Amino acid sequence: MFLKVKLPWNVMIAAENMDAKGLILKRAILVQLLDAFASKKATKELGYYVAVTALDKIGEGKIREHTGEVLFPVMFSGMTFKIFKGEIIHGVVHKVLKHGVFMRCGPIENVYLSYTKMPDYKYIPGENPIFMNDRMSRIQVEATVRVVVLGTKWMEAEREFQALASLEGDYLGPIFEE
Repeated sequence: MFLKVKLPWNVMIAAENMDAKGLILKRAILVQLLDAFASKKATKELGYYVAVTALDKIGEGKIREHTGEVLFPVMFSGMTFKIFKGEIIHGVVHKVLKHGVFMRCGPIENVYLSYTKMPDYKYIPGENPIFMNDRMSRIQVEATVRVVVLGTKWMEAEREFQALASLEGDYLGPIFEE
């Protein structure tokens, strides 16, 4: 799910990027903010940082004594992406294993669907392994699958989320695109 957020941030600007008119300064602050925002990736509370939508306020700059850089407190609006337990999501399968499949959902790379949470589906090994049920419905690499999120886990070291999913419920399973 996408969330709208307002966040405070501190942006450091080198003295050579400042001018009297303020246009170059505002641009430099925005470039630094976008760079810092992209490198942060995600937080446990807000999920994955997706976009900065507006630079709402630039505070008064404070000169750093040892570096000569200027620190500007800023407030900006942005968008994040985070999934929650009980949410219905669409995942794209990127790996099929004997015990389940791994899917991507937006910026989340590891949504795991265990074979124990795929009622009626059987593993079929081969060069391109798949899970298939009696109605010939297939879960394979590149398939889009509608699942319910059973739980999420924040991995601090990788700064990313992992999720467990299930097909147990109404209207869940592979989505056939025509």
